[in-house]
Amino acid sequence: MKKNVTRFLATIASLTIAASSLFAQEPTPSTAPAAAPEAAPSTYQPKFRGDPARSDSEAAALAYMRVVIRAEHQFNKQYNHFATSLAELVHSGSFTKRMVNPERGDYTASFEGQKDSFILTMTPKQLDAQHRSFYAEDDGKIHADEEKPADAKSPVVK
Repeated sequence: MKKNVTRFLATIASLTIAASSLFAQEPTPSTAPAAAPEAAPSTYQPKFRGDPARSDSEAAALAYMRVVIRAEHQFNKQYNHFATSLAELVHSGSFTKRMVNPERGDYTASFEGQKDSFILTMTPKQLDAQHRSFYAEDDGKIHADEEKPADAKSPVVK
């Protein structure tokens, strides 16, 4: 029995030494040039049928707005008034504690809540055709503008 254990340990040690010497060898230099990193696609791929976003950043901003709007409507249904702060919305719908932070990637959220209404805006760090500003009120309609901060008079996002 002791011979079998010794033989087994010797085999394991031999395999470990062989493997470490194999992995310790320097790789042979490749004659093929290193592949250039793939460029990110320049066109936005819609996330769902009818997606109004023009970029991944816009898609994230619009998704955040939809979550806030749904959470506000659920909060209003439960408490008979709207939340007056984002922190008050935590655990309403799918609104989580980390969503209270207004910094949302390329966008900054602004929330003004009152018991009978609310206004939510998403302002891009750089306003352009792929980073429009967004605006929503308690009616749930999201408005967008690519030239100035969006407001109630801006076109509704389809």
